[in-house]
Amino acid sequence: MLETRPTATHILRPLIAAAAAWLTAGSLQAAPLAYVTSEKAGIGVIGLDTMTLEKTFSIGAAGPRGLSLNDDGTRLVVADKNTGELAAIDTATGRVVERVKIGKNPEYVRVHGGFAYVTYEPGDSGKPADKAAGTSPNKPGAQDDDANKPPAEIAIVDLKTWKVVHSVVSGHETEGVEFSRDGKQMLVTNEGDDTVSVYDAPSGKPIATVKVPAGGRPRGIRRSPDGTQYVVTLESLSKMIVLDAGDFHVVKSVDTKLGPYGVAFGPDGKRLFVAAARDQTLQVFDAKTLEPIAQVPVGKRCWHFSFTPDGSKLLLACGRSDAVFVIDAGDYHVVKQIGDLPLAWGIVTYPPSDGSIESR
Repeated sequence: MLETRPTATHILRPLIAAAAAWLTAGSLQAAPLAYVTSEKAGIGVIGLDTMTLEKTFSIGAAGPRGLSLNDDGTRLVVADKNTGELAAIDTATGRVVERVKIGKNPEYVRVHGGFAYVTYEPGDSGKPADKAAGTSPNKPGAQDDDANKPPAEIAIVDLKTWKVVHSVVSGHETEGVEFSRDGKQMLVTNEGDDTVSVYDAPSGKPIATVKVPAGGRPRGIRRSPDGTQYVVTLESLSKMIVLDAGDFHVVKSVDTKLGPYGVAFGPDGKRLFVAAARDQTLQVFDAKTLEPIAQVPVGKRCWHFSFTPDGSKLLLACGRSDAVFVIDAGDYHVVKQIGDLPLAWGIVTYPPSDGSIESR
């Protein structure tokens, strides 16, 4: 019986196929993207290699705001203010593949440990026009009727079963969400009653309620890279405060430009960035001393921002400018504006990078 010897073609064919598959996968991984919620247009997808708006996913008569990605970037999880739902979008097709009812006015979303944490306001009768425009209905020290309204809540959604497993009663007008370095605690800012609530992250059980300066309206919150502190922006007082991660006392208070909201540390941990929305300014501080380093003029109602995965640029979603502003993270100049994103609200990237919504 003759022995059949493998030919060069037989040997090379599977190797070529494997190499092609590897190159295809590598090319897909090498194309970083940013996802932007536009309250009027849907979800904008920005190619970070070209800094252009590549496409927009329409999700019906929706008003998307908060957003977050699952670990492998296949699902974009979005708060839909018009339907009161949390929607999961297949990032490959742009189609909504899951929906779960949350409640009135869902706003901020964070994915953490296989769960989505979504803030909403069950007692809300409609978002005030001045707040929707990015201005505060309250001046520092003014009388506020938020305490007479039902408190906000945080829905905890299991992303495997797509069901709400806990609904956590919070303060009034809950805004930002952050987690401790070990992932065991969740901290949320409550704009309406000037508090920061601390919870056990898996169960939602309350641990502490921290009072911040009266009339401050806390909005953004971010953990320091070493996990020892939290920075909280106070929109109406135009300040940021630093909380000790152990007992949550105020370590320091620093003045900012008007109306600070989004806050994040840079990828190297050496700088702190604050979006002072009412002053149309992105501020840069030394992360240790909190001394100001730079300030960058940007657009209107810039609430949230994200670095690119390589850390070279910063992208701000500027809602009243209907655009994303792209800033060089080295010398802090505006590189370009990416338009056609009416009422841009939030922005995240894949691969994941540091920003005011997500952090690595």
